[in-house]
Amino acid sequence: MSDTLSLTPVNKPRAVERVLAGQSVMDGAGVKINRVLTQALQRRLDPFLMLDNLASDQPNDYLAGFPAHPHRGLETVSYMVAGRMRHRDSAGHEGLLATGGVQWMTAGSGVQHSEMPEQEEGVMEGFQLWLNLPARDKMCKPWYRDFASEEIPRYTTDDGVTVQVIAGDSHGVTGAMQRAVTEPVYLDIDLPAGSSFDQPLPQGHNAFLYAFRGEVQVDGKSVPNQRMAILANTPDADGVRITAPAGGRVILVAGKPLNEPIAQYGPFVMNTQAEIYQAVQDFREGKFGQTAA
Repeated sequence: MSDTLSLTPVNKPRAVERVLAGQSVMDGAGVKINRVLTQALQRRLDPFLMLDNLASDQPNDYLAGFPAHPHRGLETVSYMVAGRMRHRDSAGHEGLLATGGVQWMTAGSGVQHSEMPEQEEGVMEGFQLWLNLPARDKMCKPWYRDFASEEIPRYTTDDGVTVQVIAGDSHGVTGAMQRAVTEPVYLDIDLPAGSSFDQPLPQGHNAFLYAFRGEVQVDGKSVPNQRMAILANTPDADGVRITAPAGGRVILVAGKPLNEPIAQYGPFVMNTQAEIYQAVQDFREGKFGQTAA
């Protein structure tokens, strides 16, 4: 709670570089999603490769799910705002991602996984963020962990703002996950009407936010519902200031860029085309294992 926090004010907030709408795409076996962070933004938002938002109360939009598919060279971070999704992978991991929970998977040298709905009606809403791995870690052993909602650290400010700290740090509250190289910050920030919130950010981090409830303002610029704001890498800026005249909810994401080459072919993200060819060959030869039914 706020009486245990020492809130650090932001003295020079970052400006908004641009506000973008996502692309409506079909993925998996026919799931309708909004691809917010697209491949064209990977260099600008390094180390982040993709952000998908699934939000629907129509079962036909999500029931087909995401049958077994491979990954290499990246991490996937799945955050379930509402709903139930079952994870299984070829490394022997299985878990239920339920409302408020987070699933963090390091694909590393290669893994197949499936993500299938465990509901036949109601709202399914969540995000999947792809986080790049540094070249030295791309062939590491696959790793996986589920975090239930109650395992995600959270606090409420005197202004009534509720913050869930998925990764990184927020005003001394340590998130559920930490990563030494990319140093990601991932927050879910729920702002009541008339409130504001300052979040310090390292100057070298690339950062963006996505408004998924209502409309917010960042340094005076409007970010409408279902829009992403890329935050400018303003010299000497020490963070971001978010206000919500009528209330709003956003995810805020920031990370330290790797500044390494990016070679991508679908779910494989490496540093060279030769490594991509090897990934495809390894997958075809069955070296990623099989996902349990």
